[in-house]
Amino acid sequence: MCGIVGLFLKDRELEPSIGALLSQMLGMMTDRGPDSAGFAVYGEAEAGRLKLTVRGQNLDSVAVPLAAALGQPVTAKARDTHLVLSLPEGQEGAARQWLAQARPDLSVIGVGRRIELYKEVGRPTDVSERFGLAAMSGTHAIGHTRMATESAVTTDGAHPFSTGLDQCLVHNGSLSNHRSVRRRLEREGIDFTTDNDSEVAAGYLSWKLRQGASLAEALKASLDDLDGFFTFVVGAETGFAVLRDPIACKPAVMAETDRYVAFGSEYRALTPLPGIETARIFEPEPAHVYAWERA
Repeated sequence: MCGIVGLFLKDRELEPSIGALLSQMLGMMTDRGPDSAGFAVYGEAEAGRLKLTVRGQNLDSVAVPLAAALGQPVTAKARDTHLVLSLPEGQEGAARQWLAQARPDLSVIGVGRRIELYKEVGRPTDVSERFGLAAMSGTHAIGHTRMATESAVTTDGAHPFSTGLDQCLVHNGSLSNHRSVRRRLEREGIDFTTDNDSEVAAGYLSWKLRQGASLAEALKASLDDLDGFFTFVVGAETGFAVLRDPIACKPAVMAETDRYVAFGSEYRALTPLPGIETARIFEPEPAHVYAWERA
C-alpha cells in the first residue's frame, strides 16, 4: 500500500505555490506510506543547460572539480542529501563518466531540462521539510509515499523513479512479470540501479519513448506488456499522465478545475487544494490514459 499525488497547473499564478500544495498533499498520504517519500517538481528551464540531480554525502566538493573536468561552467544547488547540478546540454555523458570515476559514492537519480527529483527514507512530512518542498515553484509535480511490503526500507527503493530525460514515474501496486520485462529491456540498453518493479515500469516507458512513441502511446502499450495491478502517475517535461490497470483495484481519485488537475490515491489528499469544493471530482477509468500538457 502506497500513496500517490500529482498536481498539474493550468493557472500560472499558482506556480509559486505548487511546492506548498504538494507538501500538504503528501502529508495527507502518510498513513498509506510512512516509510519513505519522494517527489519531482518541474520548474523553470535554463536555455542550453541540463539539471542533473545526484544523491549522497560530501556534496560541497562536486561542482568545482566537475567543472574543471568538463572545461565548462557548472553550478550547484544543495538540498539536504541531494545536489542539483546545472551543466551545458551535451555534457551529460561526460558528467556521468566523471561522477562514476571520481565520485562512485553518489547516485544520479534524475536528469532533464526542468525536473528536480528528491527522495529519502522517513515520514512524508519530514522528507518534504528536509528538502524545502514548500518553497519550490513549478508547473507540475508528482509525489509518492511508500509502505515497503516486498523489499527493504531504503532510499533506493523510494519513488519517483527516473530513467529518461525529464521523465519520472510513481507507482502503487505490484508487477508480476517485472523480471522478464527487465531482462528484455536490459538487452535493449536500458540500465537499472535497483530491484524495484517500479523502476522497470519507468524503464519500459523510456524504451517506448526512445522508439518514438508519445507518452500516451507508451502507457497504452504497457497494458499489453506489463502484468499485475498498478496505478501509474508519470511526469514529463510538458505535463503528466495517469493510468490504472484493467482491473483498477488500487484506489484513485482526480479533481479538475479551470486552475489545475490533481490526482490522489484518496480524496483526502486533494482537500488542501484551492477551490476543491467546486472541482469536478471523478475516478479515473480502468485501462484509460489521462494526460495533460502545457504548450
